[in-house]
Amino acid sequence: MKNYIRDNRSERGMTQDDLAEALGVSRQTIISLEKGRYNPSLELAFKLAAVFGCRIEDLFDPEED
Repeated sequence: MKNYIRDNRSERGMTQDDLAEALGVSRQTIISLEKGRYNPSLELAFKLAAVFGCRIEDLFDPEED
Protein backbone atom coordinates (compact mmCIF):
# COMPACT_ATOMS: atom_id res chain seq x y z
CA MET A 1 0.00 0.00 0.00
CA LYS A 2 1.44 3.35 -1.01
CA ASN A 3 1.70 5.94 1.72
CA TYR A 4 2.56 9.61 2.03
CA ILE A 5 4.16 9.51 5.47
CA ARG A 6 7.60 10.67 4.31
CA ASP A 7 6.04 13.53 2.32
CA ASN A 8 4.00 14.71 5.30
CA ARG A 9 6.93 14.37 7.68
CA SER A 10 9.26 16.32 5.38
CA GLU A 11 6.70 19.08 4.78
CA ARG A 12 6.58 19.63 8.53
CA GLY A 13 10.35 19.61 8.97
CA MET A 14 10.25 16.52 11.18
CA THR A 15 13.00 13.94 11.35
CA GLN A 16 12.27 10.23 11.57
CA ASP A 17 13.31 10.43 15.22
CA ASP A 18 10.84 13.29 15.83
CA LEU A 19 7.98 11.31 14.33
CA ALA A 20 8.95 8.12 16.15
CA GLU A 21 8.95 9.98 19.47
CA ALA A 22 5.59 11.63 18.75
CA LEU A 23 4.07 8.22 17.98
CA GLY A 24 5.82 6.22 20.70
CA VAL A 25 7.47 3.85 18.23
CA SER A 26 11.04 3.17 17.13
CA ARG A 27 12.80 4.99 14.32
CA GLN A 28 13.08 1.60 12.60
CA THR A 29 9.27 1.40 12.53
CA ILE A 30 9.13 4.79 10.80
CA ILE A 31 11.70 3.64 8.24
CA SER A 32 9.67 0.48 7.54
CA LEU A 33 6.45 2.48 7.23
CA GLU A 34 7.97 5.00 4.84
CA LYS A 35 9.43 2.26 2.65
CA GLY A 36 6.09 0.45 2.53
CA ARG A 37 7.48 -2.68 4.19
CA TYR A 38 5.07 -2.41 7.10
CA ASN A 39 1.38 -1.55 7.20
CA PRO A 40 0.47 0.16 10.47
CA SER A 41 -2.17 -1.01 12.88
CA LEU A 42 -5.38 0.99 12.90
CA GLU A 43 -4.29 2.60 16.17
CA LEU A 44 -0.98 3.72 14.67
CA ALA A 45 -2.72 5.00 11.53
CA PHE A 46 -4.99 7.17 13.70
CA LYS A 47 -1.96 8.47 15.62
CA LEU A 48 -0.19 9.33 12.35
CA ALA A 49 -3.24 11.23 11.14
CA ALA A 50 -3.46 13.11 14.44
CA VAL A 51 0.23 14.09 14.36
CA PHE A 52 -0.11 15.36 10.79
CA GLY A 53 -3.54 16.93 11.31
CA CYS A 54 -5.12 15.05 8.42
CA ARG A 55 -7.37 12.09 7.67
CA ILE A 56 -6.06 8.53 7.44
CA GLU A 57 -7.21 8.50 3.81
CA ASP A 58 -4.79 11.36 3.12
CA LEU A 59 -1.84 9.23 4.26
CA PHE A 60 -2.54 5.90 2.56
CA ASP A 61 -3.54 4.83 -0.94
CA PRO A 62 -4.80 1.24 -0.86
CA GLU A 63 -5.14 1.19 -4.66
CA GLU A 64 -1.39 1.48 -5.25
CA ASP A 65 1.45 -0.83 -4.28
